[in-house]
Amino acid sequence: MLKITLLSSLIAFSLLFQACSSDSKKGHDQEKVQEANALLAKNEIVLTSTNKKQYVLKKAKEGFTLENSKVKILIFDVFATWCPPCQAEASVLSSIQKKYGDKVKVIGVTIEDSIPNAKLESFKTNFSANYTIVNSPENRRLINSLAEELKLGKNFGIPLLAIYKDGKLLHFYQGATEEEFIISDLNKALGI
Repeated sequence: MLKITLLSSLIAFSLLFQACSSDSKKGHDQEKVQEANALLAKNEIVLTSTNKKQYVLKKAKEGFTLENSKVKILIFDVFATWCPPCQAEASVLSSIQKKYGDKVKVIGVTIEDSIPNAKLESFKTNFSANYTIVNSPENRRLINSLAEELKLGKNFGIPLLAIYKDGKLLHFYQGATEEEFIISDLNKALGI
């Protein structure tokens, strides 16, 4: 009788530990999936424009690329609606977007948290900002990533213009920038 009880106890403990081992492995697998998703989220930024179109940026080794886009050059303009140099630069960026068409994508990234889209649309109209302007909580992530990559610290001057070609940083400008400098960089990058 004692042998049967011991044998039964041994089998019960064996099954218990085997089940725990299986659950533990399952939990470990779930942790791996969560880690992978966190890494993907870290390397991906989804921006939403004022007209609700979404743009998915992929963090590349040396910069950013725009998912599902054939655009060669990506220009980020970090700005604020109340900033006079940012206001002046808007028409310059519009003419660049028009001149280079689908070879270049200009994305205005506002530093103003929780600004209504109506105010950004007003900025676009008043300062001829005829390019994409994004307004989402992810703006801050992109701005922080840019500042870190460019080694600017948390408090940097605006406007900040960062130009990327095929996911690699070409050049960046802080403060008001002459159109000729930007065009020169773009022409060199495009082989024009």
